[in-house]
Amino acid sequence: MNKTSRQWDLDWSPVHGIEMVIVIPAIGEYENIKRLLLSLAECDQDYLKKSLIVFVINHNSESGQQIKDDNFKSIELLQKIISQANQDEFTNKILSAGIRIGMIDAASDGKEFKSEKNGVGLARKIGMDSSLQVFDYSLPSKKIIVSLDADCIVDKNYLSAIHSSFNELNLSAATLEFEHNLSEEGINKSAILSYEIYLRHYVCGLLFAGSSYSFHSIGSIMAFDHEAYIKLGGMNKRQAAEDFYFLQKLAKVFKIHRISSTTVHPSARESWRVPFGTGRSIADFNTNGKQIMLYDSDVYIILKDWLTLINSDMALHPDILLKEVKKIHKELFNFLEEKDFAKDWNRILDNCKTEKQLIYQRQNWFDGFKTLKLIHHLRDTTFPMLNIHDGVEKFFNLVDHSYKPNLIAEHKIEMLENYLSGLQTLENSLAYNSAIHCSESLAV
Repeated sequence: MNKTSRQWDLDWSPVHGIEMVIVIPAIGEYENIKRLLLSLAECDQDYLKKSLIVFVINHNSESGQQIKDDNFKSIELLQKIISQANQDEFTNKILSAGIRIGMIDAASDGKEFKSEKNGVGLARKIGMDSSLQVFDYSLPSKKIIVSLDADCIVDKNYLSAIHSSFNELNLSAATLEFEHNLSEEGINKSAILSYEIYLRHYVCGLLFAGSSYSFHSIGSIMAFDHEAYIKLGGMNKRQAAEDFYFLQKLAKVFKIHRISSTTVHPSARESWRVPFGTGRSIADFNTNGKQIMLYDSDVYIILKDWLTLINSDMALHPDILLKEVKKIHKELFNFLEEKDFAKDWNRILDNCKTEKQLIYQRQNWFDGFKTLKLIHHLRDTTFPMLNIHDGVEKFFNLVDHSYKPNLIAEHKIEMLENYLSGLQTLENSLAYNSAIHCSESLAV
């Protein structure tokens, strides 16, 4: 797991007592790094002393000079903080807060990434692999790896909430609450509200359906202990969607909990960094007028019925199960046929010797990626996307959510804010009920 990361060294001032490492990939983020450091400086000093903030400053050989120059400024700033030399007003403020900084230089000559295919996944992996070197394993507490992005700010209780949640609840993996930063200058508020509605509408749909993959796949809100990280073989090196695939892999082995007592605030800006996600969606909205749409709630009903079926004893009899699938919806049957479900499932049944193995294989075969593929299949064949108004209202009616729209909201922004607030409330309620159900199931 560490072979790739040995090409890059971690620059820090070694100390004992590190229980948490926050890994932050950064490319062209000088001003955002300063803003994030000021945000982290507001955290409790007791937890800052237990934490190491690791920045992975990176670009590839084909990056433009502006990006490279920005990265070199970031490297100089972080080296100044680490060495505690040539202090100015900013570095003094950071040092006085008690922040412990580490940096990995993947930008200087001979250290930069060699290919455009290398990006945020590799940067996260380098930082996370390096974190295994700095933990104080003599301490009995959890050793926690936290994933964050440079264009975020965090709440004052960010570190304390993560530390206490993992240790008091004995968590192996979790995602944190998030809200996009709507106070940034020059953002399209309508676009970011629409995008966050899309994200929460999808996760609410998965929660309603009872999916094991009902969490937000956002790189800046992931956290897990070092044992879970090692068991999974470390972070992947994908240029994009590294967070989705890592969390999916994590969810096949561990329960992904939700830490809702603190909030990460990602940037609402446009971005060129990845081919999809927040920044790309906002860019498409602003540049191409591409409206953000929602899945028809009927797809979640089909998903719910399918998950109920595959998790029942009916799964022990594939022929009977597929007859029941046809009763749910013909396109669900067609999708399973395309994916060779019958062939795969018969082989799985032949090889599973215990109920525990079968439970794992249910989640492994129909994972987060296949879940999304099924929803896309249903979208493309039968249930086209809906506009935000129709999509949210239909879903609220489906789950009998007690949402009451603000009838005095005369402007689109106000209505979007109302919808987002309603979805946040619903998501918390569905997640709470899901957690109770999971606990009850484990207790049986």
